[in-house]
Amino acid sequence: MKNSEFTLALEEVFGPVFGNSLAQDLVLSPWGLSASAALAQGVDPREVWDRLCDEMQVSETQRWVYRMDPKQRRRAKR
Repeated sequence: MKNSEFTLALEEVFGPVFGNSLAQDLVLSPWGLSASAALAQGVDPREVWDRLCDEMQVSETQRWVYRMDPKQRRRAKR
């Protein structure tokens, strides 16, 4: 996962406003940092995404949204 894919997945699953708030404010357990701070310190975006998904208890479909093509994403939203 790239940083850009992390950002797209965050916005896709949580929406741009709430997603940004989560990235800035939610402290993730293994690092004691927010997602944004962990990424800034070089933590792999996939690890950060997995921890965020665990913390927010997202579905498997939402967890893998960054791997879907745009048509699949639209279908998954329904």
